[in-house]
Amino acid sequence: MYSEKTVRRITKKGFQDLESYPPVRLHLLENHVVMDNGLVNVTLSVPEGMVTGIQYNGIANLLEERNKENDRGYWDIVWNLPEAHGNIFDKLAATSLNVVLEDENGIELSFTRTYDDSIYETQLSLNIDKRFILLRGYPGFYTYGIFERLEGWPDINVYQGRTVFKLQDKLFEYMAVSDERQRIMPTADDRARGQILDYPEAVLLTNPANTFLRGEVDDKYQYSSDNKDNRVHGWICPDPPTGFWMITPSNEFKTGGPIKQDLTSHVGPTTLSMYFSTHYAGEPLALTFRDGEPWRKVFGPVFVYLNTLQENDTEPLSLWADAKEQMLIETESWPYSFPLSEDYSFDYQRGSATGRLLIQDSYISERLITGNSAYVGLAAPGDAGSWQTENKAYQFWAVADSEGYFLIKNVRPGNYSLYAWVPGYIGDYKYDFYVNIRPGSRITLGALTYNPPRNGPTLWEIGIPDRTAIEFFVPEPSPRLMNQLYSVNQAEKFRQYGLWDRYSELYPSEDLVFTVGVNNYQTDWFFAHVNRNVGNKTYVPTTWQIAFDLDNIDFFGTYMLQIAMASANEAELQVRINNPDEEAPYFTTGTIGKDNAIARHGIHGLYRLYSLEIPGSQLLFGRNIIYLTQSRGSSPWRGIMYDYLRLEGPPEYT
Repeated sequence: MYSEKTVRRITKKGFQDLESYPPVRLHLLENHVVMDNGLVNVTLSVPEGMVTGIQYNGIANLLEERNKENDRGYWDIVWNLPEAHGNIFDKLAATSLNVVLEDENGIELSFTRTYDDSIYETQLSLNIDKRFILLRGYPGFYTYGIFERLEGWPDINVYQGRTVFKLQDKLFEYMAVSDERQRIMPTADDRARGQILDYPEAVLLTNPANTFLRGEVDDKYQYSSDNKDNRVHGWICPDPPTGFWMITPSNEFKTGGPIKQDLTSHVGPTTLSMYFSTHYAGEPLALTFRDGEPWRKVFGPVFVYLNTLQENDTEPLSLWADAKEQMLIETESWPYSFPLSEDYSFDYQRGSATGRLLIQDSYISERLITGNSAYVGLAAPGDAGSWQTENKAYQFWAVADSEGYFLIKNVRPGNYSLYAWVPGYIGDYKYDFYVNIRPGSRITLGALTYNPPRNGPTLWEIGIPDRTAIEFFVPEPSPRLMNQLYSVNQAEKFRQYGLWDRYSELYPSEDLVFTVGVNNYQTDWFFAHVNRNVGNKTYVPTTWQIAFDLDNIDFFGTYMLQIAMASANEAELQVRINNPDEEAPYFTTGTIGKDNAIARHGIHGLYRLYSLEIPGSQLLFGRNIIYLTQSRGSSPWRGIMYDYLRLEGPPEYT
């Protein structure tokens, strides 16, 4: 049973006395079950496990009752068979309900569906266990899921897994994703009356009910966030003042690491918890199961937090501030003590790893450099950098302090590789040995030294190695394709729609030329290497030039061109040196990437690093030009976002 100690709630005022709240009650109806704690009651369909109603703050149902019962609050998965062309959208309707626990302090329900191998052609070959928890004194509820494959089951591809809540559009009109990204939103009807732009998700609002929104673009991808920043988001109803928030206390169960991007909340009003997807990454983030591979993973719990104004508070926006405070409380309480699945790992079953990351780059400093703000993580064993496409296991990350010290805590037992990357330096670090976490262990790794890729001294560099293109020139959007939110929030104006076509307006006939020592990457290097629109929806490849002077050349030495990419989408980068007409490029990446970050306003996708050796004999005294051709045309979104470029001299170059 749940003891009061197990579920006592930590608040801003310390531990809360649960006895002051009504006991939790479970009501079993013919086709539904209702969890009620006196603050909120949650109705779920039986046996499907769809959330059909949420009653709170005098509102009979926060969810949109015009929708069918299986289209209000649900888990879903997008999948297919390896040989199939289309995808299957599965809302994971369960076939059985089990009351795992019911007492005065809490309820845990389990809705399960077991794979039947006799009809596998039309059924997802996963066992599904959807859990819902309501605790005494909590204004909200938790949900988590356990997905399982047994050995020998059929091959499948799984592309997306999430939890979805669709709220009443007549109540919830204000959305908040971060301090900087919050606003009154259009409605689904506004979008239906609007003009679809280059893809269905992007709509120009031509006749919204709120005339203030007329002429703006709405696109759900404009509200994406990195996993590391996606801890709380949701909606506010002004009357009665009510907040509906998705709180994610840990990202350990999400795929792709801390800087994988995904959706949050968007017009509907809709609130999501995205556990995994191929957004901003493409096929590498699809879960592919082959040769009867077994698998099991716990996703969540996440917390659906509901709030209302405190006494004497009349400002609905204070609900956002309260939601952020609750997010910190939930994060500090992780791992939770109350989930009852045997697959969930409690704090006493977990371990930690600590150490210090130092950087050795003698061309910058003769002394070791501290790994200031390094991202250090434990993920499934693999090659350096493989964590960003790892998608079946758990990941645990920490950010090092200014001296490079890190502590990765609350790590589930298992065998891991330790990875790192450091803002300001290219490449990926991997520790030479496995890190085996056992229950209660605290592994001290000591000082670790990362040697970033380096051949010789820096001759020139463009950009900042931070795995994004945010430091480059991001243009203003077309006046007829604006989202006013990002006109105010200039730091994230890359989220404006249609910026890819601004390149053609700025460079209508001649492509970008960047002269080292003359041009500034913040104003003269376009944030995305895209195709040129030559009219009639025809897009042709473009070639950028980097012009630089050399007064001294080691003809027998080897120079190195470091090209770090923040994103690539169906692109091919060809590099030519001092001869743009050379039929065969000096180097080509071949076709790379399915990030689609250009179209989805992402500023980064998957990180790629290319280190090109250039013989001194390829260079000239005086003016040299490196030609960068993105050779794949036909689409506005085929292109590259550069993170950083650097030319290095031979090791002894002076």
